[in-house]
Amino acid sequence: MHSTNTVKTVLLLGLLSAILIVGGQALGGRNGIYIGLLIAVVMNFASYFFSDKIALAMYSAQPVNETENPDVYRRVGPLVRNLTQRMGLPMPKLWLIPEESPNAFATGRNPSHASVAFTAGVLQLMDDRELEGVVAHELGHVLHRDILISSIAATMAAAITGLARMAFFFGGGGRDEDNRGGVMGGLLMMILAPIAALLIQMAISRTREFDADAASVKYTGTPHGLISALGKLETWSKRLPMDASPATAHMFIIKPFSGGSLLRLFSTHPSTEERIARLQAMR
Repeated sequence: MHSTNTVKTVLLLGLLSAILIVGGQALGGRNGIYIGLLIAVVMNFASYFFSDKIALAMYSAQPVNETENPDVYRRVGPLVRNLTQRMGLPMPKLWLIPEESPNAFATGRNPSHASVAFTAGVLQLMDDRELEGVVAHELGHVLHRDILISSIAATMAAAITGLARMAFFFGGGGRDEDNRGGVMGGLLMMILAPIAALLIQMAISRTREFDADAASVKYTGTPHGLISALGKLETWSKRLPMDASPATAHMFIIKPFSGGSLLRLFSTHPSTEERIARLQAMR
């Protein structure tokens, strides 16, 4: 699985870089290609080394340790430590997202540089058994080396979506014959780039959730905690929708239910009903 994710990461970076370069050509001809290439190089570097920090900053995540948010740490710290010992993983950094909507995600470039973030809502909603199932799911992503490709997809998709929006405002300039895209190129980028980014997210997300669910069962010894947790998450994330970016929706344990029509149209997760059915079969 590790080697497969490495190949997928390289392909993802290459594909999204190509989109940036083609988009640059549509916006600015030959000069646009160079600009797109430069952006791609910078984004590849930033995605690898800083994608986790970017994702955490997007949601104003606060550190959780003995001195910062100590009450939260006293609850989740021992639970996470016990699970990492069972899984043979280093202790990740823990983060609190000041958000009432219940959710969680893992990020980082490898198990030695991993972070697990929880919303305040998920900590309030879950009992210890359910929270253990959620934590084990997120650590399953760390164990399977899913977190790098997930974080890179989020960063690159956000960049492409931003470029597509810029295309709407700046896609019409240029008299050079190489700048043939003009307004049409800008409009195409605005329409196609977010869709391409979301389709890529869909491709890397669906089976990963089943695998992480299975890891949760394996290392907690029961599917019951995660089954109960997913049921609550499905219900309460609809009642308290999260204002999440479509570019990061695939990172969460359950899809957020806010953030615009694109987020609703392009699901990055298998249905919660299907996930629960698979977990029930593991009994």
